[in-house]
Amino acid sequence: MPEVFLGLEAEDWRAVWLSLEAAGLAVLLSLPAGLGLAWLLARKNFPGKALVETALNLPLVLPPVVTGYLLLILFGKNGWIGRYLDLWLDVRIALTWWAVVIAVGVMGFPLLVRAIRLGFQEIDPRLYQAARSLGAGPVDAFITVSLPLARNGIIAGVVLAFARALGEFGATLMFAGNQDSTRTLAIQMYDLNSRPGAELQERMWRLVIASVLVACTALAASEYLERRGRRRVTA
Repeated sequence: MPEVFLGLEAEDWRAVWLSLEAAGLAVLLSLPAGLGLAWLLARKNFPGKALVETALNLPLVLPPVVTGYLLLILFGKNGWIGRYLDLWLDVRIALTWWAVVIAVGVMGFPLLVRAIRLGFQEIDPRLYQAARSLGAGPVDAFITVSLPLARNGIIAGVVLAFARALGEFGATLMFAGNQDSTRTLAIQMYDLNSRPGAELQERMWRLVIASVLVACTALAASEYLERRGRRRVTA
């Protein structure tokens, strides 16, 4: 890549692409669990449901730095899980690219589940039950009935989680650190703003514009897919 392209320097482009890749992969990896948990919360009552909902929504109310610190306790080299990953598999997560993916995924997961859950709650449960009565198994009825009807909620959840992941800062900085391999768009802007110089401030504003354009593109794509989904449903 040229040293300067579309007003952004190579270092800034690395931060942009890192954010896009990490946010996209985080949403992709968390989507199956999000779908299952959203359906479970929308359709089932079970002991401990309130505790599950509380744990799910904690990242929305906790300071992001606290969430990042908790992830560090879990997956750090000497953490509750990280020590065994290091000992048994020689895998380290904290302060790596995968720490970025986990941090942004955790912060966006509650929004993903909440939107999808609302989508499932809007579906008449008798449609699912009718599919089961006609011989469809639980998985078949879920795939052929529940998922298509909850399309708008799923799209909204994916876009919200992706947008939240793009803007994540505190948890990522705490868990993944500020280094070349983990410097996301938000961290890059923070880094530029903390250093003196008019040129660096100008670079920061270019990144601000780039982040706004990316967010607007994601929202426009979501609106297009939702309208397309509504046309198919009413057709």
